[in-house]
Amino acid sequence: MAGLRLGPLLRYVDGAAATVWVEADRPCAAEVRCADGSKGETPTFQVGGHHYALIPVAGLTPGTETAYEVLLDGHRVWPLDDSPFPAPTIRTPAEPAAEVRVSFGSCRWAISPTGEKDPMGPDALDTLAVRLAADPDAERPDVLILLGDQVYADMTSPATKRWLAERRDLSRPPGDEVADYEEYTHLYDESWLDPEVRWLLSTVPSCMIFDDHDVIDDWNTSAAWLAEMRAEPWWNERVLSGLMSYWVYQHLGNLTPDELDADPVYAAVRGTPDGTDALRAFAAGADADPASARWSYRRDFGRVRLLMVDTRAARVLEESRRAMLDAGEERWLREQALDAPGSYDHLLIGTSLPWLLPHLVHEAEGWNAALARGERGPRWARFAEDLRRRSDLEHWPAFPASFAALTDLIARAGSGPDAPASVCVLSGDVHHAYIAEPTWPQDEGPRADVRVLQLTCSPMHNSIHVAIKLGFRFGWSRLGRALGRRFARHGRTERAAVNWRRTGGPWFGNHLMTLTLRGRSGRLSLDRARAVRGGGARLERVRDSVIST
Repeated sequence: MAGLRLGPLLRYVDGAAATVWVEADRPCAAEVRCADGSKGETPTFQVGGHHYALIPVAGLTPGTETAYEVLLDGHRVWPLDDSPFPAPTIRTPAEPAAEVRVSFGSCRWAISPTGEKDPMGPDALDTLAVRLAADPDAERPDVLILLGDQVYADMTSPATKRWLAERRDLSRPPGDEVADYEEYTHLYDESWLDPEVRWLLSTVPSCMIFDDHDVIDDWNTSAAWLAEMRAEPWWNERVLSGLMSYWVYQHLGNLTPDELDADPVYAAVRGTPDGTDALRAFAAGADADPASARWSYRRDFGRVRLLMVDTRAARVLEESRRAMLDAGEERWLREQALDAPGSYDHLLIGTSLPWLLPHLVHEAEGWNAALARGERGPRWARFAEDLRRRSDLEHWPAFPASFAALTDLIARAGSGPDAPASVCVLSGDVHHAYIAEPTWPQDEGPRADVRVLQLTCSPMHNSIHVAIKLGFRFGWSRLGRALGRRFARHGRTERAAVNWRRTGGPWFGNHLMTLTLRGRSGRLSLDRARAVRGGGARLERVRDSVIST
């Protein structure tokens, strides 16, 4: 009898349809049955000896909530018989949706529940699950946006290190980092089998995108970095396994049912008894030619448009034409943002890496990019490459042309008579939370009544060194800004076409940020997971403000 190995994860949801992701322990027919009579069924597909299904559910009614069950070969496997949690449900938006609640964050390091002390403090995602399970009528997100580092392939937990040591010799590279597809599956088991998070992901839809730790720290930092990694004998298996596992565990669920039906890779993997070779060939092609694959995607939630942008695999790394996004990816982003003006009230651009950083960090990254491309000669270029890797100087300002293009796109999206009420850039990566608000020179930016915000929320479960905390605080200061201008002069970098100021934070700890969007109005809230004396944790509201009216 088939059993449920991992999941279910509720992924795509609209007014009439949904997709539910599961992993079974053997080939079988996977089925979802809802209390309202809607259902869906599909056979599993195989990758790397594992069996998966993305079950399409049709016949849902807009504006309703229905409990559901998962069956494998006709046997119910979810909810678990002894589950202490409420029944999982699929909540469909009304058409048109009156309100959309979006919660987001990044960087969730998972630790196995082995009784070992958690060095990162309370997990914000876990704490949200506990709150919602205790009060099913509480406000819950309509979608969770997970902005990268869902797993840490290069920073494994003590329990995973012990598991890896039973498989292979950790004295040989890559040591206690993951090496192949099977080891990636273990990371997802560790992260998504957490009972509270497992229940949460079964009842709240989710959108995901990768960042560097989903593969390796500093992934695609530069052409020199990539050349060195490709010379490592273990790297090819690592990157292909990373892309394959991301496609299975995260990417597929991001797609709409129509996109799934049209996806040739999905068809190829499902069209053979073992899809491993087909998926591996796709991953190899995506690694060799990043422009051949698109990981970015668009989702519309009523009149809220989300554009999730791949800022890792889509990079152009040659110093002479360095870019965060290749030409096709940049064109796609522009087309999606400017498509059908007036068709959305809020534009959300999800990018794991922040667009607006502390001024000192912004100038330092631009300076570093100028030196690395040879602005001050080969000696400075070698120094800059070393500094870039050691200091993680690889955000949008480290790709000056891409920073300028994104800035221009945001200005255009916020202009004209059909402009949205807000344009929000949702980011993570930097292990703290903050809000920054840009301003353009007169007549060069968005309409005055369009709110543009950089919203950064990270981590959900991780930590930050005290020295980095101090550095980020200093980076926003007047002295930090003055020092940044000196970097700019030395690097002969151009001044940004936009100015900005920090209007919230920095906040340190494990957080989730939420946007509640209703018509053209919107509110922003930030919740921090705090330990409770005697055990457990709670979410504490640290920010609640209006972003548009």
